[in-house]
Amino acid sequence: MDQLDFAKQLPMRGEYDVIVAGGGVAGYAAALSAARCGKKVLLTEKTVILGGLATTGLINFFVPMCNGRGRQIIFGMAEEMLRDSVKYGYDTIPDEWKNGEPGESEDVPRYVTRYSPYLFALQMTEALHHAGVEILFDCAVVEPVMEGGHCKGVITSSKAGLEFRRGKIIVDTTGDADVLRRSGMPTVIGKNYFTYLGRIVTLDSCRSALETGRAETAVQTITGGNIDLYGHNQPEDVPLFHGTTPEDVSDYIIRNQLIMLGKMKDKDRLAGEISTLPAMPQFRTTCHIAGDYTLKTDDAYRHFDDSIAAINDFDRPDNLYEVPYRTLIRSGFDNLITAGRSASAEGYAWDVLRVIPPAIITGQAAGEAAALAIDSGRSITGIDVPTLQRRLESRNVMIHFEDSLVP
Repeated sequence: MDQLDFAKQLPMRGEYDVIVAGGGVAGYAAALSAARCGKKVLLTEKTVILGGLATTGLINFFVPMCNGRGRQIIFGMAEEMLRDSVKYGYDTIPDEWKNGEPGESEDVPRYVTRYSPYLFALQMTEALHHAGVEILFDCAVVEPVMEGGHCKGVITSSKAGLEFRRGKIIVDTTGDADVLRRSGMPTVIGKNYFTYLGRIVTLDSCRSALETGRAETAVQTITGGNIDLYGHNQPEDVPLFHGTTPEDVSDYIIRNQLIMLGKMKDKDRLAGEISTLPAMPQFRTTCHIAGDYTLKTDDAYRHFDDSIAAINDFDRPDNLYEVPYRTLIRSGFDNLITAGRSASAEGYAWDVLRVIPPAIITGQAAGEAAALAIDSGRSITGIDVPTLQRRLESRNVMIHFEDSLVP
């Protein structure tokens, strides 16, 4: 029995304009964007909390959305979500950015903030619910049902077992390109350093919270592995993790949790309490697509005719990129698109593209592109990109950076 015949044997549980697989920030943005365009949208999330690494992964940090000299680069839904993330909880937005762009200066701090991850997750649920997005928690897309390069829909796994759901456009925001990899789309497997962090509350941190009047300071970081972005101090006896098999994921989790437990064994058992462990592997990359274009480090300061957003480097001031639409798609797959960290990029350019603000802005573009494909009767690879760009610009997305910003 082939895949399509198998799907026909399963209960059919709905037909949608857009199915978004994965409820991280990219998936949230894609679903909300498509819903705002009037489309019937389903979002599936394998956990019970939206936000992915930005919430359940405890990476609750909007990295810089500016060029390091007082000029904001990333706007659109990323700006909307940053402001929403601190609406009911704490923030660390520099005073200079509280009321918008402060103006050009070499001394101004970068536009960043930390936020309450679980408040943010609840707000995302509220926003999608109010927008009419159907959310299925504890439900994972396990297989796309393909007919050549066309996806007829997806097989989901949940408490109800295996079910089939039809969709006109499928957006893979699993963060791991799970759907696209299983569709036959070419993908690239990544490697991850030995990094793992959780949250701890201690008597000392509680005293600090009382003294400062800021409850969030009671929650501190505790690590297993603690390797930085560039791989400094990666243990020689620890492999780089690809995260695409249960064995590799489990090896990563077990090694890190044993280290964290060892640290707790050395502490006063009444003086500290682990408050939160990450509810997902904190991998930076497992799998991303080999798209129609692969963004490269040498593409810094390059303009693209099919750019869907300008983004800045979160680590290096002045470094600017444009994100080609082609990084989200692959020719030969007419209704499949991705966003976030599974977009097509390599080397340090991939690091710039994978973090929260670019993930949101590419998710917004994917949702808008899905709606445009449906409205125009075209494939996701054949939409009119200038129309997409105009629609994104009308929603406050910077498509091309100004040449005056190039140092």
